[in-house]
Amino acid sequence: MKEYYVYIMTNGVRTLYIGVTHDLMRRVFEHKEKLVEGFTKRYNITMLVYYETTSDIRAAIAREKQLKSWRRSKKIALIESSNPQWKDFSLEWHG
Repeated sequence: MKEYYVYIMTNGVRTLYIGVTHDLMRRVFEHKEKLVEGFTKRYNITMLVYYETTSDIRAAIAREKQLKSWRRSKKIALIESSNPQWKDFSLEWHG
C-alpha cells in the first residue's frame, strides 16, 4: 500500500511551506538541494518540521489544502504540538 505525506518545511526565519508527496525522503532532499524551482528555492526552505501520513491521496490533498487555509498561528501550534524545538526531522535520515 502506498503512503502519502503532508509535510511542513521551514527556514531559519520560520517561513512555512506545506506540500504533499508519496516519497518524503526524496522530496525533502529535492528541497534541500534546491532542485525544485520556486518558493522553497527562493526562500531557502530546507528544514522538515512536521509531517503526517495517509494511504489515501485524496485525503492527503484535502489535508494539504486545509492546512494551507489555516492562519499562521494555527500552523505554528500544529508544528509545536509534536515538535516544540522545531528540529529538522530529516537530519536523522542521513546519519
